Amino acid sequence: MTFNELGLRSDMVEKCKRHGFTKPTPIQEQAIPVILDGGDVIGTAETGTGKTAAFLLPVLQKINKRPGTSVLILAPTRELAVQIDAECRKFVPKGVTCAAIIGGTGYGRQTQAIRNGVNILIATPGRLIDFMDQGMVKFNHLTTLILDEADRMLDMGFLPAIRRIAKACPENRQTLFFSATMAGEVERVARQIVKDPTYVEVARRGNAAATIEQKAYPVAHQFKVPLLLDLLSKEDLERVLVFTRTKRGADRIAHILEKQEHRSNRIHGDRSQSQREAALAGFKSGRTRILVATDVAARGIDIDSVSHVINYDVPEAPEDYVHRIGRTGRAGNKGQAITFLTLAEEHSLRAIEKLTGQQVERVFLPDFGGVKPMESTAKSPSSGRSFRSSGRRRRR
Repeated sequence: MTFNELGLRSDMVEKCKRHGFTKPTPIQEQAIPVILDGGDVIGTAETGTGKTAAFLLPVLQKINKRPGTSVLILAPTRELAVQIDAECRKFVPKGVTCAAIIGGTGYGRQTQAIRNGVNILIATPGRLIDFMDQGMVKFNHLTTLILDEADRMLDMGFLPAIRRIAKACPENRQTLFFSATMAGEVERVARQIVKDPTYVEVARRGNAAATIEQKAYPVAHQFKVPLLLDLLSKEDLERVLVFTRTKRGADRIAHILEKQEHRSNRIHGDRSQSQREAALAGFKSGRTRILVATDVAARGIDIDSVSHVINYDVPEAPEDYVHRIGRTGRAGNKGQAITFLTLAEEHSLRAIEKLTGQQVERVFLPDFGGVKPMESTAKSPSSGRSFRSSGRRRRR
């Protein structure tokens, strides 16, 4: 299947080639024809599958160039909104304008962009509501509403804002609802917002990519820092994302790494927008080897060359594990996901294994205080196998 065969015009196909899009991904194959035909979509796809282009390419091809906002894209975090804005600018037709409206920055430039008129508005829900309250944003001419990473927006408490924004949009709009997971609540909300949707789904629900090798290292809590430093001393950990459960934990680990003269930085919700952008830029360019992050802040990280993800803390929500490790093993590259597992967190890892349908290999290291749980709950590493995704694709 080619982009031409999916219905994209030759000028859009040329832009795809220019930016390295040579062959459609599975989510693009499924979603682009439906969107071009004007249908509503509920899409489930893991990170790194080409989901952003799956909705941007067809929407940009058929956008109306008349004055006013035609397309509204909602994203849960500043980083993801900025990333979508950057992708949009690669493919946007001549004479069409786009702008990102996000929190954590001043209102000046964003206010000016809205006053100048913008065809494609990319926004975080909170900042958009602020502009709506000021009467600055109207959706009279809106044709398409897109929600990206909707599951995360619900996790962050944006459901009232989403409902209010959707109510302010014309009823005859096209709605595209994309999520990394489609749990019960997420699907219920999707059904309230979309009409007669086509479901597109890539990768088994809750499953991790087949290119990711998953391991858990049982460790006593007091040995987590020594274990982290020991792992980071190895040369094959080229570009590493370290996840912590809290912002304070991210700060603490980042300071320890800085003292050890590791090229590292951190990203979380209490960092300013400029600090977050600088941290991401350093990580993308390779100036920074290690980025310490919390779950919400990491949603905007879109880098294909992350070699390792380290879960310093096991995430509270099993779905967050899938999102975390999905930052590695992208674009056909191999990746490793390593989880530090204290005895108290064993139940959390079992919940993750239940969600993914995959068993994570426990690797016991004698020097870091790891305690073996009951044999029935852990696969012995003596088999030498890492448990990976079957890579099976499932459609609705």
